[in-house]
Amino acid sequence: MLTLLGKRTPMCDRLDRRSFLRIGGLAMGGLTLPQLLRAEQAAGVNGNGKGVIMIFLPGGPPHQDMWDIKSDAPAEIRGEFNPIQTKVPGIEICEQFPQLASMADKLTFIRTMVGAGGAHYAFQCLTGQHDRNQPPGGWPALGSVLSKVYGPKDSAVPAYVGLSPKTRHAPWGDNGQPGYLGVAHAPFTPNGDGASDLVLNGISSDRLASRKQVLKAFDRFRTQIDASGMMEGQDSFNQQAFGILTSSKLADALDLENESQQIRDRYGYGEDKLQSDGSTRLLTNFLKARRLIEAGVRCVSLSFSRWDWHGGNFNRGRQDMPMLDQAVSALIEDMENRGMLDDVTVVVWGEFGRTPKINANAGRDHWPRVSCALLAGGGMKHGQVIGKTNRLGEEAIERPVHFQEVFATLYKSVGINVDHVTLDDLQGRPRFLVDQNLAQPIPELFG
Repeated sequence: MLTLLGKRTPMCDRLDRRSFLRIGGLAMGGLTLPQLLRAEQAAGVNGNGKGVIMIFLPGGPPHQDMWDIKSDAPAEIRGEFNPIQTKVPGIEICEQFPQLASMADKLTFIRTMVGAGGAHYAFQCLTGQHDRNQPPGGWPALGSVLSKVYGPKDSAVPAYVGLSPKTRHAPWGDNGQPGYLGVAHAPFTPNGDGASDLVLNGISSDRLASRKQVLKAFDRFRTQIDASGMMEGQDSFNQQAFGILTSSKLADALDLENESQQIRDRYGYGEDKLQSDGSTRLLTNFLKARRLIEAGVRCVSLSFSRWDWHGGNFNRGRQDMPMLDQAVSALIEDMENRGMLDDVTVVVWGEFGRTPKINANAGRDHWPRVSCALLAGGGMKHGQVIGKTNRLGEEAIERPVHFQEVFATLYKSVGINVDHVTLDDLQGRPRFLVDQNLAQPIPELFG
């Protein structure tokens, strides 16, 4: 791992400089980065410019308080939030999301997600699969599949980055697993712990006073290595390792000081504090996700807050929903302004929905029978609602959408044909990326 040691200097996103410069920490059982790179196999092309940003809402967000308001239901079902009109005539969503309502022509609201495993975990949102009866090695996350199929766009930037922090309920802090694809395709976690340190010669605490000095030290390190002849005779994997560990591309993407104050203010800041046993409410992670994709990362996953509201559902909604509204709308607006939106797909969802009936603590309990999702970008046809639940929001009565269908859609959005592409598991058995009996890309999105 590459660690630049120095004073802990607060940054604009509440992370310290020492944290974000720990850019080698893959935490893969002691394997070095050259070994990981050597383990990769060329399974596709590197020219694909598409990407995915996956936003996980730990705990199960309340579908009937977000995209599927039940105005004509009894009070004990309807709750305290009112619907508002969106930019698309006939589509209404919760009043806590005015900024998303104003750009509904760029969004698809899925009101009938089905097939939830019912457990409190990020696993199904990251892989599309249940965690039961996994093949040897386990199911790979979507980002790991993209890493395997396409490889990195740039040797200095990993293909898959996970921004979710460690959480007290560990399955909510999951950044995805490579499964049977192997550790070469594991997500890179910028704040993860590493097994060992590589300290660059000549960088002392006093010389970490400014970013320019850090980058100069990187340049001198590269020059010294080249001049020493150490790189001669080393294979391409070692050279890629040096590329990642000594390039400033990744550090630049994670450093929000490179953004204008206007852009940072548009996304907002949130707070770097775990919400009980859930995630943080860091809005800066949404901006980091865009910067990472722009730098060449193929998939970024992140988590936001804690949505397991068995009590105080509406009080918590008034806190978290406007923050989510600001960050997601800023991300979509920002990517559109940069010409990225047609190439990058954004998905926002949780592991299941909440009970239609409000409990005695003004909360909603677990409800795996139906949930919701939000999709944007990817060059798809948006400005629509997919699916319809019954009057009480209990179940899908029109157009149920399985998790596997969303994954088939995400794969298609990045140019992968799920009818043809297979990847070998640890036993050499070719496996399709989605269950062929359950899933095809959602046709309404590709009209």
